[in-house]
Amino acid sequence: MQIRSFPDEALSCDAFLGGRLRLFQPRQGYRAGIDPVLLAATVPARPGDSVLDLGCGAGVALLCLGARVPGLRLWGAELQPGYAELARRNATLNDLSADIVTADLMSLPAPLSQMQMQHVMANPPYFETARRTSANNSGRETGLSGGLDLADWVRIAARRTAPGGTVTFVQSAERLPDLAAAMTAHLGSVQLWPLAPRPGRDPRLILMRGRKAGRAVFRLHAPLILHTGDQHPGDLEHYQPQVRAVLRNAGALPFP
Repeated sequence: MQIRSFPDEALSCDAFLGGRLRLFQPRQGYRAGIDPVLLAATVPARPGDSVLDLGCGAGVALLCLGARVPGLRLWGAELQPGYAELARRNATLNDLSADIVTADLMSLPAPLSQMQMQHVMANPPYFETARRTSANNSGRETGLSGGLDLADWVRIAARRTAPGGTVTFVQSAERLPDLAAAMTAHLGSVQLWPLAPRPGRDPRLILMRGRKAGRAVFRLHAPLILHTGDQHPGDLEHYQPQVRAVLRNAGALPFP
């Protein structure tokens, strides 16, 4: 079941990038954490580049990137009409120009299906449907598990990327084998950057990038540590400075 629309009373308007962005999100359903913000910060886009966000949801990653880098040509594709409409509304709210297409990624409409971008990014659902308990909210369920294999996401992203362009994904660490296999099958110059919550902790998330027609060898980077200290200090913010600069000041997060 797809979410068709959200009444205003079902939405919250949340601050991102230290208040540089205000974005509507559903109070119940899929809500963005830091994952799409970090994803957007890694994309090496320059003014004038075209960027496609596959499964853009309410537009968090796409609009974070647009707020950081002026003059981009922003495109988003989203299966659920309600979330696609939120992405359009959020772009207007923040005076950003973005073309948001409501579509199944397997059958993107023209002109998007005929275009190639300098950069494609995606924050695909983290869980395989067969290996998890379904969420009660249909929008959250689609956001968590979706309907496509990771291999499909990567294949579609690679098709929409111009030679020399980048494809960047954020994903759960447990899906690393699937994502790595797909990236190496369709892209070159693949890089893996694990994200660990604290020193000595296993990574929970990964950032992975490939380049269309890239020829460099695979690179595994040391983990990016998200938080300072060994434990959560109550309600105090405890992101390490590089991460705080992304979340609060719209900083970039280039791959090492």
